[in-house]
Amino acid sequence: MELRVLRYFLAVAQEESISAAADYLHLTQPTLSRQLKDLEDELGRPLFLRGSRKVELTEEGRLLRKRAREILELTDKAQAEVREGTQAVTGEIYIGAGETHVMGLVARAVRALREQGHRIRFRLYSGNAEDVTERLDQGLLDFGILIEPVDLKKYDSLRLPGTDLWGVLMPKDHPLAQETVIRPHQLRQEPLLVSHQRLHQGQLLQWLGCDAADLDIAATFNLIYNAARMVEERVGLALTLDRLVSTGEDSLLCFRPLEPRMEVGLDIVWKKYQTLSKAAQLFLQQLQADFSAI
Repeated sequence: MELRVLRYFLAVAQEESISAAADYLHLTQPTLSRQLKDLEDELGRPLFLRGSRKVELTEEGRLLRKRAREILELTDKAQAEVREGTQAVTGEIYIGAGETHVMGLVARAVRALREQGHRIRFRLYSGNAEDVTERLDQGLLDFGILIEPVDLKKYDSLRLPGTDLWGVLMPKDHPLAQETVIRPHQLRQEPLLVSHQRLHQGQLLQWLGCDAADLDIAATFNLIYNAARMVEERVGLALTLDRLVSTGEDSLLCFRPLEPRMEVGLDIVWKKYQTLSKAAQLFLQQLQADFSAI
């Protein structure tokens, strides 16, 4: 299976048309069709359902699309790292992170390296801990920023300064907005929006003092932006971390911390026994220097 043919396959999957993909790739349609047929013969499975107007992926085609993207992304990353070895400190660093205001500390390290003249490009991937660790394990990320609690057995890690604070995001005219803190009993009858991952980790349920079945879970989410729009539309109140959503004068929303107070730490992690690129090593050194100063 050649990388070139995988790129052809992804182009057809994106365009949903062999002729459109051929134009995009600057190939003739018969040449592209033959390459795709050879790929299907090699795998022993049909990858496309060919209709009169467009082509659609089969179940096997959808699986290959996912893996092909990962293969090509990892290949591009490896090529950038090899090229870096023959130059000054350049290259690319892939960082995955959940939503946290502590990302500002990482941004300062990025800015410091750029001000020092290093030509490093940073590629950011946003997702929850499950998404980030999956990509770390696949080698698609150099670093991940994870919100505790997190299992660090597979990773080397550096604890980030500062913590994130759990609380409730709600409309400013909600009755609970008059409170300075929110206690467990005040949420047990409210419709709630909760992080899917955090709900099943048990930390929030322990704070609430009840089982998930006893709560009115209106929706779950993995990132807060879209959930905040649902809070604005009064679907429910969102249990989330502080400083992720604007709650200023122009906002319809406000944030109230939990009581008893619940804070979480954060870690930047990377795979154990991984050989870091020069750019990644320099980035890690900058982070360590910044954190020591703090």
